[in-house]
Amino acid sequence: MRKCITIVYIVFFSSILFAQEKYSNEFLSLGIGARGLGMANTMCALTDDVSSAYWNPAGLYRMDKRYQLALMHAEYFAGIAKYDYAGFGVKIDSNSTVALSYIRFGVDNIMNTTQLIDAQGNVDYDRITYFSAADNAIFLSYAYNFSNIPGLSLGANAKIIYRKVGKFANSWGFGIDLGLQYNRKGWQVGTLLRDATSTFNAWNYSLTEDVISVFKQTGNEIPENTLELTMPALLIGGGKTIHFGKGFHGTFAVGMDFTFDGKRNSLIKSKIMSIDPHFGMEFDYKKIVALRAGIGNFQTEFDFEGKRKTSMQINFGVGINIKDIVSIDYAFTDLGNLSIAQYSHIVSLKLSLNKFKAK
Repeated sequence: MRKCITIVYIVFFSSILFAQEKYSNEFLSLGIGARGLGMANTMCALTDDVSSAYWNPAGLYRMDKRYQLALMHAEYFAGIAKYDYAGFGVKIDSNSTVALSYIRFGVDNIMNTTQLIDAQGNVDYDRITYFSAADNAIFLSYAYNFSNIPGLSLGANAKIIYRKVGKFANSWGFGIDLGLQYNRKGWQVGTLLRDATSTFNAWNYSLTEDVISVFKQTGNEIPENTLELTMPALLIGGGKTIHFGKGFHGTFAVGMDFTFDGKRNSLIKSKIMSIDPHFGMEFDYKKIVALRAGIGNFQTEFDFEGKRKTSMQINFGVGINIKDIVSIDYAFTDLGNLSIAQYSHIVSLKLSLNKFKAK
């Protein structure tokens, strides 16, 4: 069974290499942190901690501690794919914040069977080797708050992307994100222009003659060095926090992701633009314990009878804040298995130190 799964994922990661540009660097669209994933990625306007480097760098200025460290681990496809995130933010002064983040999505211990058959035509399992297929990204982030316009902040990311498929191929990429947030009287609005200048990935393939020979014999295309382009995407979000009294709060958010690389399998789509809406909510008590839920990932599917239907992904999450220093969050995605995506368990941890006091 595992051999079959391994073959499937070799094909899966090969398809990433030859994917059309609209699906370039899709691992950066998964989301990070159990809070955001539990609320179906409706964080563009709400984000206010070190994870803002991913959701919207403008939110970094709202960090209430001088230092924040965040970690996340998630597993997909029955634990075959590992998804990890680490972020560290530092508040320079009352108007400026910087952060460094790292994201990795990869499959390890993939069997390489291209040399399974020796020169005499014999099957030799000792010739099987193993490799990893991984996508990596580093974010360098900065946020600035305009003191003369209360609640308004701008942020930017410079991101470096490194993707590697064993010793067969690798690519380097570079891109920029630009974000804006405005918060006033419980209302929160945010926008992020992801890959603002377009993100470029330069692919380099290193195939031995033996591998090329196997590709030719099996009818596979021989890849050539190429440049992959990720088009800009516009993310817009809004939210409202309501105080119910006696320490109870409720936050309600909506997000809209606009892509301009042709028709995608989203709820609203055209030949020019596609729109992916998602909705989230959070209820907390004195910011000590929180319950979260979200709905998104609307897609069109066909059942076994060929009838068209619209699927959706429902997420659920909980969070615990210990003395405003340690935050532990958990999310269960695809509650009820109503989406084509498989459910996953996500756990994240945030450590906040040295309460910041503006001079």
